[in-house]
Amino acid sequence: MPNYAVIENLLKELGIPKDGTLSRTIHRDDKVKVVLFGFAGGQELSQHTASVPAIIEILSGEARVTLDGEEKELSRGSWVFMDANLPHAIYARTEVVMLLTMLNG
Repeated sequence: MPNYAVIENLLKELGIPKDGTLSRTIHRDDKVKVVLFGFAGGQELSQHTASVPAIIEILSGEARVTLDGEEKELSRGSWVFMDANLPHAIYARTEVVMLLTMLNG
C-alpha cells in the first residue's frame, strides 16, 4: 500500500501569530522533513545553518532571505534550494507563510 499525505490548503493549515513565528511539522520520515512556518510581519529567523540540504517555498507574503551573505527579496511563488551548511536567515517584511523541506536521504 502506498503511503501518502494530503493537505488541501496549506495557507489555512497554520495561522499567523499577531507577533511571533509559528511552525508545524506536517510530514516527517527517514528521507524528508517538511515544516510549515507562519511569520508575523517584522519577525525573523537569525542566521543559521542546516546539516542537510533544504528547500524554501514562499506560499504568501514578502520576505528577505539572506543566503551566504547575499540578500534576496522573495514573495509568493519563490523557491530556494540550499546546500547543507549554507548560512541563511529570513526576515518577514509582511505576514509570511513558508514551507521548509529538509532532505535527509
